[in-house]
Amino acid sequence: MATAAISPKAVPVRDQVSAVEWAARVELAALYRMIHHFGMTDLIANHITMRVPGEPGHILINAYGLMYDEITASNLYKITLDGEVVLKPDVDLGLNVTGYVIHGAIHAARDDLHVVIHTHSAAGTGVSAMRCGLLPVSQHAALIDGRIGYHDYEGAAFNMAERERFVTNLGEGNLLILRNHGLIACGRTCAEAFLGIYRLEMACKMQVAALAGGVENALLMAESALENTRAILIEHPSIGAGTLQWQALLRRMERIDPSWKD
Repeated sequence: MATAAISPKAVPVRDQVSAVEWAARVELAALYRMIHHFGMTDLIANHITMRVPGEPGHILINAYGLMYDEITASNLYKITLDGEVVLKPDVDLGLNVTGYVIHGAIHAARDDLHVVIHTHSAAGTGVSAMRCGLLPVSQHAALIDGRIGYHDYEGAAFNMAERERFVTNLGEGNLLILRNHGLIACGRTCAEAFLGIYRLEMACKMQVAALAGGVENALLMAESALENTRAILIEHPSIGAGTLQWQALLRRMERIDPSWKD
């Protein structure tokens, strides 16, 4: 009597990667959950990427089709900067081309930036469509002053030729406002990138609120106040590192739903 063939059980992603890559996956999955928690998502759109430690040219990215609160350490893709799949998770989904067009460009050009976040929030996109750009109307704006570039909208980011312009407009900073599109924040760590996108998002929300009474009624900070803030940030780099905030956020994510670690 013939016996039915038994399909081999898929090898868990955790068993296919190094310990340092798994730790990076866990951290990146937590970051996805944080962006969801703070309402900076756009259904299944957008991306957050992170370099794979010890593997130059490889990054981790979300599967196209999952909501951010579904992201886990094991369902992230590992790809090259040009979108070639190195390790596919056990999900029946693919990739969003714009993820590696935008993110791959930044990772390739800036060795100092290991995490890249892209959002389409209402406030962020709203400010991206303002001719004035981000104004110094709040302390949150002052804390990121001088670190923001601007990139004009060229249509959906499917064109690899646009990569050079993304990098040029980001410059030496770590924040980029995509005109009529959204926001980008980069960092050396998940903590730094998250604090960057959070402060940029909050600055945009505060500007939208302040300009509700008309731009002519908005009180802009004095240049001396901005210079003072820049000096403080240089003297105290921990203000922008996000280390304490990150640990507090991890505790919150743990209380809400620890499945991101799976």
